[in-house]
Amino acid sequence: MTTKMTVKGQVTLPKAVRDAAGIKPGDRVEVRHVRGVGVVIERRPDDAREAFRLQLEDISRRQPFKGLNADALTDLTRGED
Repeated sequence: MTTKMTVKGQVTLPKAVRDAAGIKPGDRVEVRHVRGVGVVIERRPDDAREAFRLQLEDISRRQPFKGLNADALTDLTRGED
């Protein structure tokens, strides 16, 4: 699917993409650059517990835990400043 950016930097997500990601009008989305992948757009959960669970899943996918102590794990879960 292809979409076009406006002069204001806005893009329209195709309906199939919105549906697959569970994005509805009024939802907050997170947009970030992932090196080697491109741009990732994800629905940002409103529930803090769900957001924390998703953050832990993301960390587990990209960080090996072997050899990390409790302080290092705490730093990982605090996110980027």
